[in-house]
Amino acid sequence: MNQKLSIDEYDALEQLSKLPRNTKPGACISRNAKRLCGIKLMAWRKDGTLELTDAGRQTLFIKQCIDGLRAIANDPNTTLPGPVATFLGKKAHIEISADTGKQVITQRGRECLADIDAQMKVGR
Repeated sequence: MNQKLSIDEYDALEQLSKLPRNTKPGACISRNAKRLCGIKLMAWRKDGTLELTDAGRQTLFIKQCIDGLRAIANDPNTTLPGPVATFLGKKAHIEISADTGKQVITQRGRECLADIDAQMKVGR
């Protein structure tokens, strides 16, 4: 994720990922299409509709993982989507607590969030 995206741009990517094929995009997607196509997170199909690129899907997944880490850090009762939980578990950012049986953030996960927060402060 080399590009700084706004909340609106992330929302446009999320909406496009859930939009059925051959459906007219909403205002949020249309408003952000030019920039997101320019940085290759979206692309125009030959039929004139928009699609999410592999880079766009990857960007969304990374955001979902970061959001998932934050959610688990703030509330251990949070349930993460399967692919996000699997990925974070494989990377040892979360684990299942032996005491409660719930997902908890590991020290490595806390360090990752601290690094992300530090990078966001520097980038502003």
